[in-house]
Amino acid sequence: MTNSPAASPPAPKLVKPKKRIYQHLYFWVLIGISIGIGIGLAAPGVGADMKWMADLFIKLVKVVIAPTIFATVVVGIAGMGNLAKAGGLALKTVLYFNITTVFALAIGLVVINIWQPGSGLGYDIASFDTSAADATIESAGATESGFSGFLLSLVPTSFASAFVDGQLLQVLLLAILFAIALSMLGSRAEGMVRGLDTFAKAMFGVIKLVMWVAPLGAMGGMAFTIGQHGSSILGSLASFMISFWVTCLLFITLVLGVVCRMTGFSLIKYVRFIKDELLIVLGTSSSETVLPRMMTKLEAAGTPKHVVGMTIPTGYSFNLDGTAIYMSMGALFIAQAFGVDVSIWTQIGLLVFMLISSNGAAGVSGAGLVTLAASLAAFDSVIPVAGIALIVGIDRFMSEGRALTNLTGNGIGTLAIARWTGDLDRERLKYVLDNPNSVDVDELMKQEAQGLNTAQDRDAAGVPAQADDSERADADVTAGRGK
Repeated sequence: MTNSPAASPPAPKLVKPKKRIYQHLYFWVLIGISIGIGIGLAAPGVGADMKWMADLFIKLVKVVIAPTIFATVVVGIAGMGNLAKAGGLALKTVLYFNITTVFALAIGLVVINIWQPGSGLGYDIASFDTSAADATIESAGATESGFSGFLLSLVPTSFASAFVDGQLLQVLLLAILFAIALSMLGSRAEGMVRGLDTFAKAMFGVIKLVMWVAPLGAMGGMAFTIGQHGSSILGSLASFMISFWVTCLLFITLVLGVVCRMTGFSLIKYVRFIKDELLIVLGTSSSETVLPRMMTKLEAAGTPKHVVGMTIPTGYSFNLDGTAIYMSMGALFIAQAFGVDVSIWTQIGLLVFMLISSNGAAGVSGAGLVTLAASLAAFDSVIPVAGIALIVGIDRFMSEGRALTNLTGNGIGTLAIARWTGDLDRERLKYVLDNPNSVDVDELMKQEAQGLNTAQDRDAAGVPAQADDSERADADVTAGRGK
């Protein structure tokens, strides 16, 4: 005999306890970064040996990224039911990402031509020691460049190899194909979709545990950066590093700022919303470390799961704005340093070539530097590819700028695409950006792992169905769902 809903005791009122500062992840990441900087400055040798901590954290995250993306994308697309809508979303995603990449490459070329950080260095390629670039050039030589190479890089050698090698674009392609196949099966695929949904929830539980290691990863990464390369910032390459960071800020402020305004939200509020993720990326120099957290946050901010699942993984190969800026600026900096005059038409050709080659950057080890070398190899008669040796030593300092810009651009792009397709809950986005502390990612991941992803689930867990408007908004945002 079952009890009627009327006979059930009233659900307890949801009270969201206010976290103290030491209960926030960003506090401990800041502590880790500060300690890492201190170790790097006080004991460079010790700091240089602490890179393993950052590598360990990155590897722990990468273990769950590929399966999480696969399960999330399959469930999202299969749940749409309309394959034409999924195809339209994919087309708009790729179109938007390529447009922003063109702007990133172009602004890099404009700033490097105006700033001229390499002029006057007077290096001679005949007498310059290029041994530091040998490994990078060798990796670039093994990398397929051009449009045909990009298409080949989309297809894995086997279903498992995409996951083993951590090739996110290949995982995304497999997920899309698998989701289409499941959609064609109709009701017979419901069991598989439910199973993958449960698997995705379990992965979010694992990610929540892994995030406890983030402060240690940030500490080790920053200690290594300062301890190993600290003296580089005082050398002749300081002007190039400063120009790169300034260009990244210009791109975020001008280009992405306009996108934010067109989408209907504030860039400053958005940056405040993702401050935890930005700090983790700053410490680890890898935007992949926060991919699952970004997916959770963007969904909580009013973007449907199927849009987040399609755009975020795609962005890690098609929307590397920071990498694009680095590539265009790095190429002309090398040319300036060796006294090579690059015509405007060659620069335009370089931009077009880099637009294609940058699409595969996320699947390349040491993405930015290796992809830059692969692009320069096609223009070696103009810009010496061996000149890569000039910036190998400072690449780590550029890596943070690339990763931060990539992360910022991917999140903003996801919101813009959701607005473009009419899927963005603008009221909810405004509420979340005005109240960033209302979104607790750890709690969201916990609820995702527990399967509290429907209104009925949350009611059973104690979220009142008869709450007033403000309480309901808080409850919906906490659970990661809209009205």
